[in-house]
Order: sequence, then C-alpha cells, then structure tokens
Amino acid sequence: MRIAVTTPNGHVGRHLTRALIRAGVRPLLLMRDPEKLDPELLNVVDVATADSRDPREVTAATRGVHALYWVDPPPTSDDPLTDYARATDAVVAAITANRIPKVVFQSSVGAEKRHGAGEIDGLAHTETSLDALQVDVAHLRCGYFFTNLALQADAVRDGVIRVLLPTDARMSWVAPRDIAEVAAGLLLNPEWSGRSVHAVHGPADLSWQEVAAVLTEELGRPVTAQRITDEQMRAGYLEMGMSPASADAMIGMSTGLRDDFVPEQPRTVATTTPTTLRAWIRDELTGLQA
Repeated sequence: MRIAVTTPNGHVGRHLTRALIRAGVRPLLLMRDPEKLDPELLNVVDVATADSRDPREVTAATRGVHALYWVDPPPTSDDPLTDYARATDAVVAAITANRIPKVVFQSSVGAEKRHGAGEIDGLAHTETSLDALQVDVAHLRCGYFFTNLALQADAVRDGVIRVLLPTDARMSWVAPRDIAEVAAGLLLNPEWSGRSVHAVHGPADLSWQEVAAVLTEELGRPVTAQRITDEQMRAGYLEMGMSPASADAMIGMSTGLRDDFVPEQPRTVATTTPTTLRAWIRDELTGLQA
C-alpha cells in the first residue's frame, strides 16, 4: 500500500510520518524542498519534489499512490483564499489523473459553516471539492492546535495574550501528534469507504482563561488572556505588515466561530484524544520556561 504524506515537516506531518514508519510503512513524502528532510529519515521514506499548489507537480509525484494525506499549505500571498483554491485544484487534479482511491484531509472545526470563517473557508472549499470526486474521503475537523501558542511566544513571555473570543468561552484544543495518530489509523485501515467526517477534539474544551492559568503554572510566571476588539486586532495585523485580505482572513477564523457557533460534530469518546495542554507544554514549549 503506497501512502503519500504532504507537509511532512509540519506540526502534524512530522508525527504522521514517524507513525507510519513505526507501522512498517515506507511513506512517500511530498516536499517542495527535499533538502529540509530530517537526515534520519533518508533510508526509511521516499521523497518526491512537489509544490502543493502546482497541479502538474502533485500529479507527477502521486502516481501509484493508494492513499493520500492532504494538507492545504499555509497561505503565502496577500490573497489567502486564492492560495487555498490553488491547493484544492492541485489535489483534485492529482486524484483525478491518478485515480487515488483514498484521501484523508486535514480540515478544521468550522469548515462545516462553508462560508464566513476566514481562512477556514479555504478548507471548506477543499472539503466540498473532494466530496465531489467519488473517492473515499475522510475529513479531519481538528480543534485549535496547541502549537498556535508558539506563534504567540512574545505575548506569552510578556504575560498577556490578546484574543478576540470571550476569555471564558470554551473550544476544543488538540495536540498535533494526536491528529497524526488519528490520521495514521485511517490511512492504515482498509475497511472504511465513502465520505466521512472525523472530529479531533483533544482531551477537553478549554477557555483562554483556563489556558492562561495552565501557562502560569507551567512557566512559573503570570500569564493572562485579554480580550480586544476586532478593530484592534486588525490594526495590529496591519502594523505587522499583513495585507488587508490576510488580516481579515485571520480574524475571520475567530469571529466566524464566535457567535452562536455550535460544532457539527459533538465531543464523543471517538473524538477525544489524550494529550493534555499541560503535557504538551512540558514536552514542546520548553523555550518559554522561566
């Protein structure tokens, strides 16, 4: 069984690659820059050079593939939704040309809205495009990544994380390695078919207040969550050099899931994964320790 993995150096991909290797699979890794491959993997994986937004490259790289783990790469232009559309076009072209029978897609909680959730709308477009292909597809609707805290390292060090959501509102938080375990199980399981949605909710829903409290305990210094207005957040993004479209797409991921949003998939035993925020901080956020 030939399994291909995109973004193998990403938060989920690096864990998924190793999980497949441990299961006895030699995965095919699609990389824009193969020189960035971890040297310890050279003898246990195959590598194909491909830009995930280039239909010809993705099609050439995935010939003979039986199952594909697809991740839309992060936007790089001033028009994020166009970047997502290009990635969608690339994966659709590859699946169609190579008749890839199974796809596991890394989506997000909120994609079920289809419109009005910022960058998540790009993932929703990929979902609907894959659903139209008449192949077996599983969408992983993942919660908020613990690793997003690393993107706010300066704010954590300063002791104040500024957010758009009410600080007492809970949402699902998840460790990327738990997503990788769910993905590996689906990729290695030949029994499922059709279209399915698998939520990956982490061990518990958390509010920003609760996250700040755990950070305070684990880092040994006060960290608080402060709610700011949409306009203040947008001004901050623009000051950082973001384009207006990029700033709006980033803000939309919070505002679109803020008011009266209820995830389509409720938390169940099947959607609950084990890694806690506290365990993740101890393992992976060591650079912010006091």
